[in-house]
Amino acid sequence: SGRGGGGCETGVVDLVQQLGGRSSPDLVCSAKRCGGPAVWALQWNNPKLHTPERRKTWLACEAHRQHLSEFLSMRGFLRETVAVETL
Repeated sequence: SGRGGGGCETGVVDLVQQLGGRSSPDLVCSAKRCGGPAVWALQWNNPKLHTPERRKTWLACEAHRQHLSEFLSMRGFLRETVAVETL
């Protein structure tokens, strides 16, 4: 699927809109080229496109949580970060 180890690059892949009941070991980080296990769910929305209650989700491993959070925060999109187990 084009995923390998390696560092983070600008951009995000595999936006998770619906988890579909998958267990957390099946969930991987949304950072480009990262296949690491997701530990965090970054809940976000774009206020220009989404109603205030709408949430989209990016998943993050420990290594990419800060980068993805900063990416969303700089745009005013990040609403909440929660542990994957709580989804």
